[in-house]
Formats: sequence, structure tokens, C-alpha cells
Amino acid sequence: MKIKNSFVALALIAFSFTACKKGNNGTETGTGQVEIANGGTLSGTYKSGQNVVVRKGTITLSGYTYFEEGSTLTIEPGTVIKSSVANKGALIIERGAKLMAEGSATQPIVFTSGKVPAERAPGDWGGIIILGKATVNATNPTIEGGVGKQYGGTVDNDNSGILRYIRIEFAGIAAEPNSEINGLTLGGVGSGTTIDHIMVAYGNDDAYEFFGGTVNAKYLIAYATADDDFDFDNGYSGKIQFAMSLRDPAFVDGGDAGNGIECDNNSTGSDATPRTKPNLSNFTILGPNGAANTAANHNFANRWRRNTAFILNNSIMLGHPKGGLSLESNGTYNSFIDGTSQFNNNIVYALTAPSKLGSDVTVAGASVAAIEAKATASGTVSITSAAAAGLTSAFNLTAPNLLPATGSIALTGAAFTGAQTDAFFDKVTYKGAFGATNWTTGWASWTPKTNVY
Repeated sequence: MKIKNSFVALALIAFSFTACKKGNNGTETGTGQVEIANGGTLSGTYKSGQNVVVRKGTITLSGYTYFEEGSTLTIEPGTVIKSSVANKGALIIERGAKLMAEGSATQPIVFTSGKVPAERAPGDWGGIIILGKATVNATNPTIEGGVGKQYGGTVDNDNSGILRYIRIEFAGIAAEPNSEINGLTLGGVGSGTTIDHIMVAYGNDDAYEFFGGTVNAKYLIAYATADDDFDFDNGYSGKIQFAMSLRDPAFVDGGDAGNGIECDNNSTGSDATPRTKPNLSNFTILGPNGAANTAANHNFANRWRRNTAFILNNSIMLGHPKGGLSLESNGTYNSFIDGTSQFNNNIVYALTAPSKLGSDVTVAGASVAAIEAKATASGTVSITSAAAAGLTSAFNLTAPNLLPATGSIALTGAAFTGAQTDAFFDKVTYKGAFGATNWTTGWASWTPKTNVY
């Protein structure tokens, strides 16, 4: 989360709200189904009982586009959805609605800028917002981004649909101060929802932000994010395995610090329950690693603050300029020391110290030494260079290869205990997001600024 002012974005949003009052585009079949074919436009507000099917082709997303409770949006594999340039788009799936977007490794679904390739830039459109009925630690919260919709409830197995093999490129509008649309925003989304193989590239805010909820995910990519790669708030308690982030050294938010992970219990750091506690395994989180012309606001590999708890195990964190593991607030620090939080079997290299202690930690005896002793006792190792992790070609922006090379220390040592004995987790032996198989092949793109759609 960050603060960013944009009078232009506010004007566009006002226009998009007006657009929502107009009739929907597409062909009505007479059965409540609206079909949008190649060359069509997705816009406005779709009501309960409307089932919208986007056929394979190139579609325009115009303005803030809402799917209300009881409606469904289905997108065929291989579809490219481009935002209108004049009326920046955003897709909002409200509580009780569903998004059925199942691409494939050979036919991913792409959401991108409507500009010509050479002119595409972060913030060209809004992003995707999905709202559900799962538990959050706030009362009737409204999702950020200027959309005016609430999220959360009591249905932890709520189902908001399926998102599979999807790329989200050049998203991120700051609607108002401290209220942005991320690449993929998930508010109170339940565990009945399926999310896997998602890539967010060149987002102007966070790549992913989870506001409460219980949704689980696998195979996530955050590529060249401005703000945080993965952000957790408001009681999120889901599970994520196999996720990677790679930052563009020259690109970062100008008004905030960009972290691999940022996590808060809530904005005030209160004891509100359920407490934010993401359960994460097999992440590979890569910073700029001292590259020439690195922008100043690249920050920590992971930043746990405002009374949060967490589990982050079997992961690799390399090349962040200001630290690997940062613990901020007394509640966060205490939860780490007493074992409520876990940071087990990880590999850490940062350009400065591997661990940092926030200035707001006032617990008697709290120290960086205590953090590192706890991490070491839990199987985490600090290495002296990114190369010592033994990844094949980790920092190549246009052709990254994060697979462990022969002899890499990442090939062994993963362990799944406690909350990670859950059947959701694949019990692999390697640390980080990759073993012998590159699951990004075929559907991910490392050249979104030049792709022709």
C-alpha cells in the first residue's frame, strides 16, 4: 500500500462511473447469456443472472466494469483483453459473482494496455479486483481503488471462480491517496476459489494484494513491480506455494518503498482478529542485486510489520538493498521469537544486513542478533553473495532462469511441518519456487513492452 496523487486518474474514474450506467456491450442470446466476440467491448455493470461469455479474440475493457452478485464472467483461453486508452479499464468481480478465466500454458489469457507496444507503461489501466465473502478482521470494509464496494463475510470456503494461466500487464491506477488498484486485488476471497499460474508484469502498484480472506494460490509471478510484489493485510490466512518475484532495478515506486513481501495485521497494527498470518512456502524473491542505476526505493525482501504473524519457509531471498528479513512492531517481533511465526529453512542474501529490527520494536532485549539466532536455529542460512545460492541465471530480466544449477544449496533441505503438513502443499525437497521444472515456460512473457497482440 502507498500514497500517490493523480488528478488525471480521478477524472478518468468519474468518467468510468458514468459509463457504468450505459447498456452492456455484446449479443444477448435470450437466455441471460451475453456473448462478446472478437473486436467487442466489455464495459458497464452486469447484473444478477447475467452470464457473460468472452469468446477467444481481442476485446476492449472500457472503464470500471462491474459484475454484481449472481453474475458470471467466462473468458475463453487465448483471449487478449486490452484496456481502453481514453477510458482506463478495471475489472471488478463483486461478492457473489464469479470470474471463470481458465487459460492454458499454450493459450494464456492476457490483460494488457491498449496502447501500441512502444508506448505501453505501468498504470495504463486499473487491474483486476475480486471480492468475496470470507473472513476479514474489519467491519464491512470497502476495497481500495475508488470502486466503492465492500468485501468480506463469514463464508471461508466462498467460491469466486477460477483464474488460471493469466497475465496482467501494465496495471495500477492510484484512484486517490492511499487507494490504489493493484495488478490482482483479492478482498475477502474464499478458499473455494482457484488461483494458479498468474503473472503480473510492470504493475504501477503492488503485483498482488490480499485483504483478508482464505484463498489459496500456486505458481505466481510478480515481475518488475513498482511497489510490493506480495502484500497481505486485514486477516489474510490462506496458503501460497511456488511464487517468484523479479524486480527491474530501474523501476520502483517514487513515493513508497518496494518490497518483495509486505504484511500488516491491519493499517493500525491493532489486535483485530483473525490475525493476518499468510502460510507461504517455496518463494524465490529477487531484488536488483546491486545492478547499475538501481532506483533508490527498492527495499526489503520481506517486511513484516504492524502486529502481523507469518509463516515463510523453504524460500530464497536474494539481492535486496536494505535487508532480507525486517521485523517491525512489538507484536510482530514477539510472534517471531515465541514461534507463532516461522522463518524456516530459507536462504537469504541482502546487500546490507540479512535481518533488520524496526525502530518501533521496544521489547526488552530485542536485537538483530536474536532474530538471526532464531532464524539459524530454524534452518535458515545467510550467504555472502547471490551467486552462492547457485541459481542458473536469476537476474536476467528478459530471460530469467531461476532453476537451481547442479550443486546448488537450494536443491535440498526443504521441510514441511506443523501448519505446512496440510495437503495443499506439495512436499518437495528443494527450496525456492523451482526444482527441475520451469513452470513459467510457454505462458509467461518477459518482454511485455514489445509483445504484439
